[in-house]
Amino acid sequence: MTTIVFLDRGTLPAPLRRPGFPHEWQDFEQTFPEETGARLANATIAITNKVKLGENELYQAPKLKFITLAATGYDCVDVAWCRAHGIVVSNVPGYIGASVPEHVFMLILALRRSLLSYRAAVKEGRWQAAPFFAMFDYPVQDLAGSTLGLVGYGQIAREVEKRALAFGMTVLIHSRKFGFPLEDVLRQADILSLHCPLTPETRHLIGAKELALVKKDAILINTARGGLVDEAALAEALKTGRLGGAGIDVLGQEPPRDGNPLLDLKLPNLIVTPHIAWTSQQSFNTLARILIDNIEAFIQGKPQNVVN
Repeated sequence: MTTIVFLDRGTLPAPLRRPGFPHEWQDFEQTFPEETGARLANATIAITNKVKLGENELYQAPKLKFITLAATGYDCVDVAWCRAHGIVVSNVPGYIGASVPEHVFMLILALRRSLLSYRAAVKEGRWQAAPFFAMFDYPVQDLAGSTLGLVGYGQIAREVEKRALAFGMTVLIHSRKFGFPLEDVLRQADILSLHCPLTPETRHLIGAKELALVKKDAILINTARGGLVDEAALAEALKTGRLGGAGIDVLGQEPPRDGNPLLDLKLPNLIVTPHIAWTSQQSFNTLARILIDNIEAFIQGKPQNVVN
């Protein structure tokens, strides 16, 4: 009997159809590190979104043959160890659709048009007491004619690019395979949006040195992985006015139980959202469908979306 264990079912608030073959299914709302090994002891297939599956955890799962991520990112799984021990790992690409690109532009528009500052002005009664019909206290900048720098060029970045072109923006791309050097994109971009996976090579891809290259009024958007950005360096750039603003949906530690330098800032040009860019109902439903498709494809001997 195939035993399927979903280690963090609470991260996918959508119905899941059961695979079309005999199996035992075990759901765990949440799994803490010390619980992982025991819960996978008899598992044939593991499902994880963010529960770490490193060498120590995988060593305790001798029957494990397949891991499917309930996500696109797979940095929580030691894929090299899995490859060496015959465990197939798949992810769920392409489920996000419009969700993350729309969140990217929500952040961009809110920052470029000083939305938080003007909302505060109305709430505090400053517009009501203003001498003119409109307020001019904070800068408002159009997207048309501005330059968007995309770091990474996967499916989400391509969807962001489509929307940028519809706004009349120029798009510069930096990726491993093609595009402009990162330094050129940093210097020219009015808006820099990150869309690459977190790997040892990309950790702190944007740090103090990189932030020193960007335009003083540029804004940084990160809806990919928190570790791509040196958060202390970003906080310093925002505090000193070296950067125009930042829209951040991901942090290096989530939830940020031990604090974070960005959360200590009370600035109208910083927006931090709690890793919700991907969470549209449409995205949840697509993810749930592909997740089960991955499992069935593996059982049929035709694994799909393999990352190792």
